[in-house]
Amino acid sequence: MTIPFFPPDLFDGDLLLEVVEEVGLALDQRFILGERTAEFEAVLRDSLGVADAVACGSGTSALTLALQAMGVGPGDEVIVPAYGCAPLASAPLAVGATPVFADVDPWTMVVDPAEVDKLVTGRTKVIMPAHVFSVMADMPALRRIAADAGARLLEDSAVAQGGVLAGRPAGTWGDAGVFSFVQVKTFGMPGEGGMVVTGDPALGRAVRMLRNHGQDGVRRFVHHRVGGNSRFDEVMAAFQLRRFAGLPRRLERRARIGDYYTERFAGLAGRGVLAPPPGRDGRCFYVYSVLAERRDALREHLASRGIGTHVYYRAPLPRQPAFAGHAQPDRDWPAAESAARRQLALPIHPHLTDAQVEHIADEVCRFARHAGPDS
Repeated sequence: MTIPFFPPDLFDGDLLLEVVEEVGLALDQRFILGERTAEFEAVLRDSLGVADAVACGSGTSALTLALQAMGVGPGDEVIVPAYGCAPLASAPLAVGATPVFADVDPWTMVVDPAEVDKLVTGRTKVIMPAHVFSVMADMPALRRIAADAGARLLEDSAVAQGGVLAGRPAGTWGDAGVFSFVQVKTFGMPGEGGMVVTGDPALGRAVRMLRNHGQDGVRRFVHHRVGGNSRFDEVMAAFQLRRFAGLPRRLERRARIGDYYTERFAGLAGRGVLAPPPGRDGRCFYVYSVLAERRDALREHLASRGIGTHVYYRAPLPRQPAFAGHAQPDRDWPAAESAARRQLALPIHPHLTDAQVEHIADEVCRFARHAGPDS
């Protein structure tokens, strides 16, 4: 039995060919920012109950455009998690701001609100939490901190589409939220793409303008502000529209697999393998990650049994060469360091069979019970 971490058959090839033909043979020959993109934006806007949804060229550019629309620039600080994907640091730097790295919760690996609160200064313009793997950040606490600080709250929900915390969807807790549609995300597609969602109509209009060279969509070649090119592909919009109705079913399958893993791994904490917290509130099941004291040995054990795994973020962001020079020199991030050393992601994609899921869980349990943390 061979179980790849990233499945080779994520998408229906016939569907992709159909939408390529649909867009390519359309009379208007519109391949970017056409009626399909507008429809896709409307579908996400209405499903989330937000004021606007703006499709962009990638999740990274969506983050950057949202910061730019919020007026973030030189002299401003953006508080971000110390553990996570590079855009958390590169997006603030791209607009001339300073990323301020907050340590994460040692169990969930999402940013710790208490750490964020300690880092707020008069220069804090935005607090930018990220949902990580299968756990959403503590958005109610972070929302209170942002409100008290007079800062904007930008929610990096790149991995969390479909997640719900306290009845509120991921992406809708802040002044704006961001999704990513890159291939392996929960609503991934065979290309790059992202979305900014917001309850602030003015912010939505600003992002919409910035993604298309500062044009407002009314008259071409009239540039109201300095923008860039982060336009959405019509083929991908058509593809996503065809697949949107099946998203709840795929998310439910992921959640069921996550529930099963967490139940099976509940007794392994004392043996060096720690599962995420149980339950579904505030969960997203993009990636199912355990924290393993002997991470590399567990990975080798699973590989020998035909099970693919993945290690994310082998170093905290402030320890990365690109960002170390922007980090506060007198600080450390012990929980982020621990996560980088122990994190291991297991397959959780909806194409897994029950037998494959059971095999993965069996082998994790076998390793933990026979090896243990100190063997």
